[in-house]
Amino acid sequence: MKERVRIDIPSHPKYLSVVRDVTERLGTVYGMDRKLRGDIKLAIDEACSNVIKHSYKGDTSKKIRLIYEINGELFKVIIDDSGVKADIKSLKGRNLDDVRPGGLGIHFIRKIFDVFRLDETKKRGNRLVLIKYLH
Repeated sequence: MKERVRIDIPSHPKYLSVVRDVTERLGTVYGMDRKLRGDIKLAIDEACSNVIKHSYKGDTSKKIRLIYEINGELFKVIIDDSGVKADIKSLKGRNLDDVRPGGLGIHFIRKIFDVFRLDETKKRGNRLVLIKYLH
């Protein structure tokens, strides 16, 4: 049985704690082990941080919508925004040989999730689809 949970948060970093809490709780409800829950929680937090920083250019008056779709086979998260359109080819973390803080979020998100794609059919803003297969 597929279940769906939707939350809308303001595009302010202080609301990322809500995203982390909801993600953690849903992972617990669906029996994910602690490490996987933690990894998914951090990856989704990073993706939402990127929306605030890059898509909204720091504007805290916008909205981010997260849709969680969960069943026994997968944990899917859709992150929707109405900001600056991203180019999937440009969504790369910096070179891993460049050792310094920051810029590794995309690498981390791609490592945790089995599917990482932008929904190109969305006309305005971005819709990032993340899927983690559970078996």
